[in-house]
Amino acid sequence: MKKTSITRVSLADRQRGLTDREALDRMTDEAIATRVASDPDAGPLDLDWAAGEAVLPPRKVAISIRLDQDLLDHFKRGGDGYQSRINAVLRAYVEARNRVRQA
Repeated sequence: MKKTSITRVSLADRQRGLTDREALDRMTDEAIATRVASDPDAGPLDLDWAAGEAVLPPRKVAISIRLDQDLLDHFKRGGDGYQSRINAVLRAYVEARNRVRQA
């Protein structure tokens, strides 16, 4: 028997997150800018998106592939999105091989 219980979470609960929205609404733009400036992990607030363009990822194709069980277990341990992580590893491999060929 599992030692953990199942917890149901609604979509609204997941979207709510841990942000204190009321406190954020009460903050001035200057207070937000000050907090962002003191956060070493924060990016700039004044990004110019005028030249930005949407880049759609290439269409994915469903296939059947055989993988070693330990490899599959490794990626699945990372949680949801394991197939996307496998795709990312394969893409990195192909790009590295292409760079070697072009050099």
